Amino acid sequence: MYKGPKQTRRSFLKAASLAAIAGCITGSVFASKSRKKPNILIILADDATYNDLPLYGGTNVTMPRLKQFASEGKTFNRAYVSMSMCQPCRTELYTGLYPMRTQTCWNHCSTLPETKSVCHYLSDLGYRVGLTGKLHVTPRRCFPFDKVEGFETNCVAPTADYDCSGIQRYMETDKIQPFCLVVGLVVPHVLWTVGDSSHFNLKELKLPPNFVDTPETRRDFAAYLAEIEVLDKKIGDILDTLKKSGCAEDTIVIFSSEQGSQFPGCKWTNYECGVHTGFVVRWPGYVKPSTRTDAMIQYADVLPTLIEAASGTVKPNQHDGTSFLDVLLDKKDTHRQYVYAMHNNLPEGSPYPIRSVRDERYRYIRNLLLEKLHIQKYIMGKSHTHYWQSWMLAAGENENAYKLVSRYMKRPAEELYDSRQDPYELNNLADNEQYADVKKRLSEELDRWMKEQKDPGPALDTLEKLNQSNHSAKN
Repeated sequence: MYKGPKQTRRSFLKAASLAAIAGCITGSVFASKSRKKPNILIILADDATYNDLPLYGGTNVTMPRLKQFASEGKTFNRAYVSMSMCQPCRTELYTGLYPMRTQTCWNHCSTLPETKSVCHYLSDLGYRVGLTGKLHVTPRRCFPFDKVEGFETNCVAPTADYDCSGIQRYMETDKIQPFCLVVGLVVPHVLWTVGDSSHFNLKELKLPPNFVDTPETRRDFAAYLAEIEVLDKKIGDILDTLKKSGCAEDTIVIFSSEQGSQFPGCKWTNYECGVHTGFVVRWPGYVKPSTRTDAMIQYADVLPTLIEAASGTVKPNQHDGTSFLDVLLDKKDTHRQYVYAMHNNLPEGSPYPIRSVRDERYRYIRNLLLEKLHIQKYIMGKSHTHYWQSWMLAAGENENAYKLVSRYMKRPAEELYDSRQDPYELNNLADNEQYADVKKRLSEELDRWMKEQKDPGPALDTLEKLNQSNHSAKN
């Protein structure tokens, strides 16, 4: 375990003796009541595809503040959400539960009223738990965050103004009682009107290979990238505020990019660019700086990790996720064997349920309603973007554009990708006999997970099920 800067022999022996005593009494230095509980700061982007960030290979923008932050902590190369839409993935993050366990299986729906969240678990451990900016979880009884002013709350507002004085006051209010503070940013979520894209040379932008290359795509992509630049500035200003508060050395800071952006193949899909999230943790004295890990984690694992770091106890079956604290402390270099994902398309479009599982290399996807077309109204029609019509027009003249549009709207029963070699998941191996054993193993694991979660499959993605979920959450 990383123990911070070099110590003198006397201070080292003293610290070791205290740790040994605490370990004898409790079995872990993290369970010692004498240890000061760390503050927790979570910075969430909104709809940022992980590999558009330079930290994960993006080349179109620079993010100096995120780069600096990552140099002070540990970057997770394989972190995932279980649903690539805002409310379900945030509910997963705050509860440690998969969507079926909370019935947050769609966007803009209510969580089961008996659900406990980070607000309850950390409050029981003596924390103040606050949030500023985007909330997008409900009802309040499940997520009773302290309301902290200063950051835009509406993700589709034309501006994203912010003032860090509110979060500084929250950090400084009570230096004895630790805080957990979530800063929910609204960039780079559409409208893509916040940044200044005029400095981009549109012809020189490197488009992802799962995009149809049209002038409209390049203009929208530049507007999105400009908001990633704004995101970087906000990250820096939040971290500067934490430093000003005097709490930086006692605070676990997590940055996550949330799910993918509002482009086809990203948000609202089970593809890598949808469910893979950027994830970095800094914890001075405990997490070794400038490190990366291939350990696979999901949002459901975050809350159990924070509870354990705060000297709490995670009860069996309390969460779907498990603590990866040992990965943070370099005691282990693996965590999960599999990560899981699901998608239900209501109310964003017509029913189109999808389920998937991924191991360290391969992703298996099962599309459950083959007779249906995948219709996503916020991409195809009711949108603040302009590229989709240009994709459709290009598909009438260009074979590659036709393949990309068809891939998005009409999918096979099964998809299998070597996500390590094919990160944009364009080469479907499901019918390749060479990978039959891989497909069988992952298919069986997906069956096991769905059964464990009591997931009924296609029947879930119906208005009846959505209405039942909202009714039960309100009563």
